[in-house]
Amino acid sequence: MMNKRYLVALDQGTTSSRAVVFTLEGHMVASAAQEFPQHYPQPGWVEHDPADILSTQIESLRAAVRKADINPAEIAAIGITNQRETTFIWDRETGVCLHNAIVWQCRRTAPIVDDLIAKGFGPMIREKTGLVADAYFSGTKLKWLLDEMNVRHRAKKGEICFGTVDSFLAWHLVEGHPHVTDATNAGRTMLFNLHTQEWDDELLRMLDIPKEMLPQVIDTAQVIGDLREDLLGVKIPVAALVGDQHAALFGQACFRQGDVKNTYGTGCFMLMNAGEEFRLSKSGLLTTMAWRLNGKPTYAFEGSVFMGGATIQWLRDEMHMISTAAESEAVAASVGDTGGVYLVPAFTGLGAPYWNMYTRGTLVGMTRGTGRAHIVRAALESIAYQSRDLFASMARDCGIDSMALRVDGGASANQLLMQFQADLLNVPVQRPAVLETTALGAALLAGLAVGIYSDLQETASGWHVADTFAPHMDETTRQEKIHGWRRAVDAALHWAEER
Repeated sequence: MMNKRYLVALDQGTTSSRAVVFTLEGHMVASAAQEFPQHYPQPGWVEHDPADILSTQIESLRAAVRKADINPAEIAAIGITNQRETTFIWDRETGVCLHNAIVWQCRRTAPIVDDLIAKGFGPMIREKTGLVADAYFSGTKLKWLLDEMNVRHRAKKGEICFGTVDSFLAWHLVEGHPHVTDATNAGRTMLFNLHTQEWDDELLRMLDIPKEMLPQVIDTAQVIGDLREDLLGVKIPVAALVGDQHAALFGQACFRQGDVKNTYGTGCFMLMNAGEEFRLSKSGLLTTMAWRLNGKPTYAFEGSVFMGGATIQWLRDEMHMISTAAESEAVAASVGDTGGVYLVPAFTGLGAPYWNMYTRGTLVGMTRGTGRAHIVRAALESIAYQSRDLFASMARDCGIDSMALRVDGGASANQLLMQFQADLLNVPVQRPAVLETTALGAALLAGLAVGIYSDLQETASGWHVADTFAPHMDETTRQEKIHGWRRAVDAALHWAEER
């Protein structure tokens, strides 16, 4: 390892594929990213072309290494982090996918979930997996694919592979085509038992999913093989698979029980380190894997905001209220507040703590004086309101009042949003020097697997706060705004009830 100076993360996200080169001290050297198309075959349906994901990830890797101007032989290890729940099936012999990937946002399997709940499977799913029965997770997406394509007989013969993005990339990028996933990604399928740390036969029977098509579940930091030599010209260990939100929790050095991070990406995902004991949330949150190291699980509470940065993309692409995502801050800052306007961006339903698949976007409180800037500001503030709901739920569940919120992701660069978030939570919001904490977490986990770091604390040595947003909103104003938000959510939920 004497000549190894760098770690690389492949960060495969919902709208783009990225690659980031880090020094062993955790400093970012270079990054490259490529966006790829989103496909919407029907309202509420979301798909990706697997070929787009693979090609953009390979090109991003090559571009980042070129940009860093380093010798690939100096790379100690590569970690893969990924959008979770997105579901692929491919031919084990050829590697060709049988269908477009069904994206985590897709709601097509809501009727399957309704049927599971009607049959009384909800409590069993929650007890075994820590999840709620929802179309968000991979299990019902996989059932839909098997039913729609009538290929269950091939799956039983082991001719077809199922995987989330990590599995798909590992199979195509690592020599020998390993069919693996790590515990963080397995835990998002609604098929994985968090108690036994294995695929659960009862859950598989529930959805009629053949076990023969499932990947082997491995630790989060573990060498699975070498990168295909044709990609960079050298063999490099691929040494970590980890879901993106778990990677960010690790990259934010949230190693103590009660540490909380929020990632502001396409969706917003808040995770709290819940320790080494499995516990179910009483507030509608998920219990999920934080990571699994040396066979030992660490758990987390998680809440998801389905429409975070995607709400800003909606303003840009569908409503044409802004020309770039970055413009949202200046437009929102042009007015002192929203003028009483609230946007509940439940375009694909609401996640924790509400878990309503049928809620839809609602804009309330408008007057004749409402203008573009008020709506843009309401869209930005909706991200903070939804995140505040999650933070309050975690405090109730864990019995720990967190002293700060650590933030990352693209929208965390928005000063107005971060200040409003601090004001709503009434705790400091800490933004680290390296905002690419998802990629950093994957890189650090890979370094841990190959012996660059000896323990967790050594991986945390490079983490430090760059900016702190202290709350300054008075309590009366804070409570008035939160009350208004609750009324807006009630209106959205009422719409769902009347469908």
